[in-house]
Amino acid sequence: KKFARRLPAPLHRAAKKTDEFARGMAMGGTLFEELGFYYVGPIDGHDLDQLVPVLENVRDAAEGPCLVHVVTQKGKGYAPAEQSADKYHGVQKFDVITGEQKKSAGGPPSYTGVFAKALMAEAAQDDRICAITAAMPSGTGLDKFAAAYPDRTFDVGIAEQHAVTFAAGLAAQGMKPFCAIYSTFLQRAYDQVVHDVAIQNLPVRFAIDRAGLVGADGATHAGSFDVTYLASLPNFVVMAAADEAELMHMTHTAACYDDGPIAFRYPRGNGVGVPLPEVPQMLEIGKGRVVREGTKIALLSLGTRLAEALKAADQLEAKGLSTTVADLRFAKPLDSELIRRLIATHEVVVTIEEGSIGGLGAHVLTMASDEGLTDSGLKIRTLRLPDIFQDQDSPEKQYDEAGLNAGGIVDTVLKALRHNSAGVEEARA
Repeated sequence: KKFARRLPAPLHRAAKKTDEFARGMAMGGTLFEELGFYYVGPIDGHDLDQLVPVLENVRDAAEGPCLVHVVTQKGKGYAPAEQSADKYHGVQKFDVITGEQKKSAGGPPSYTGVFAKALMAEAAQDDRICAITAAMPSGTGLDKFAAAYPDRTFDVGIAEQHAVTFAAGLAAQGMKPFCAIYSTFLQRAYDQVVHDVAIQNLPVRFAIDRAGLVGADGATHAGSFDVTYLASLPNFVVMAAADEAELMHMTHTAACYDDGPIAFRYPRGNGVGVPLPEVPQMLEIGKGRVVREGTKIALLSLGTRLAEALKAADQLEAKGLSTTVADLRFAKPLDSELIRRLIATHEVVVTIEEGSIGGLGAHVLTMASDEGLTDSGLKIRTLRLPDIFQDQDSPEKQYDEAGLNAGGIVDTVLKALRHNSAGVEEARA
């Protein structure tokens, strides 16, 4: 190539075409050449003696954009990974010599497993139910669904945009598609969610796994924004499960709901250990529930921070502050009747959610402002994820950092009351 550059222009162009033709005959890649790329490949990515010289040649000689086609095998070189179904895509601690992974200590089932079980139960009752995943069958639990219903399971590969539009097409033809996608990956398909689903008001069911903070998966996989980007869309119903039993109810509710798009979110990891219902309930759309009655403080929780809200209520009660705890269940539509009642009868209202700014808290504040509910001096505070991309850590430590634990909730209430953490009596004195 360096020699050809010194030739007269016509000869240089002829040499370039000859090179392109020869590489196309030997390796393929004509499509990329037509798009203007200098294509080299395919190359065995595990053979460094071949790969490194090619990369060096491309670095030194290529003109314009270059595409190096490198073929690798997931788990290559480590026998336990090669033999594993998921190629050790996501592993717990394991013995390097044997490859044996640390077994789970037991306890409550995972949210993903509960969803898979609930969806299979729904599919047994309705042959219109089908499931779609974008290259994450095991991560979303749809591998279990696929084993039971292979003809109603579709893995479209790493193509979330296609998954959503495909689901919209199925819904338009009378099917009941469940589009199971991680919260962070659904962001890739937002345009399709808006144009192909929401505007057409099609009953696509979105099962949003990995909602909230995800610990070791880090900032790229955190499900921080789905409530914000879905609850802002007309026609959408947005739910968040507080525990594994609620997840079963919400899966059933989504299966029964045909009036438009509906989404329900749930976190990575295991549930809290509540009993699972034998028969799930159809939830009334836009209606929350009060799980603890009080008179002075109202904690409005969305999602699995409910357990921390109940702990905070115990601590506030110990300080003489009678506390109501509500599980709103729905970010959209809001349970406006319940929210109005709690605002009218409590001195401080705190919203609690595992999502970014613009979610539940913003919707509650907008409702309260539009209806003049804050004109009397009511104190409303919103607890949500901080406006940063949080570093990788255990979920517990991440939520501690975000202030979304019982202590953070109590501190927020006391500050709103202009009390300090030493207690109510000292503040009154």
